[in-house]
Amino acid sequence: MDLGLAGKIAVVAASSKGLGRAVATGLAREGALVTVNGRDAASLADTAAAIRAETGSDVLEVVADMAEPDGATRLIEETVRRRGGLDALVCNAGGPPAGTFTSFPDDGPWLAALNLNLMSTLRLARAALPHLEGRGGSITNIVSISVKQPIGHLILSNTARTAVIGLAKTLATEVADRNVRVNNVCPGSTLTDRITSVAAARAEASGRSVEDILAEDARAIPMGRLGTPEEFANVVVFLASPAASYVTGVTIQVDGGAYKGLM
Repeated sequence: MDLGLAGKIAVVAASSKGLGRAVATGLAREGALVTVNGRDAASLADTAAAIRAETGSDVLEVVADMAEPDGATRLIEETVRRRGGLDALVCNAGGPPAGTFTSFPDDGPWLAALNLNLMSTLRLARAALPHLEGRGGSITNIVSISVKQPIGHLILSNTARTAVIGLAKTLATEVADRNVRVNNVCPGSTLTDRITSVAAARAEASGRSVEDILAEDARAIPMGRLGTPEEFANVVVFLASPAASYVTGVTIQVDGGAYKGLM
């Protein structure tokens, strides 16, 4: 199936590693002109070089922190300046620290979590929308299965990422008549550094090993295993592409069947 991404201009935030890197690689494989982003210049350069080597694609690098108010604007403006436009935006950010309700005071950690996940998405969308309109553009947000089924010891992420869904669903309605689509993709347990770090926190709290925690997670998934970043990326790449031209306002989980709800 031709996804129609050849020559399309795409930005993937927080894409130096993990799910973001897998999505950027997937877009480049389909012929998209991708901008990768991260806070560490050396790590970002390594990622861009690896994607170029694998796909032969022209990859831009923009060092910017999505937790900083001007980071999102710089990422979009630099891409548009160098590419001449924008067709697809993938919003992504790291996750807040693990913990329970009593772990965090009312102000600092909660505000930081909202800034990292909700406000970074809002700022990226605001900067990108003028360039996406009229091009059949797309915004695809990487969130978490926690927006449908809260994850223990991740109260900051459960709260902040769910706010992204409210923003995205409302925005999808507001910009549909401008031919811009907005969707969300929720990774379940996927083998990334983030999942390993969360497992480590749970292991420390319970006095068990990280391997035991990951094996327990795998047993809880109907497919009997954790997902791979590439499996997740395939769904994001489709939703970001012109092939998904009549799909907007949806939240799709990629979790091996772990989510038990009906909707």
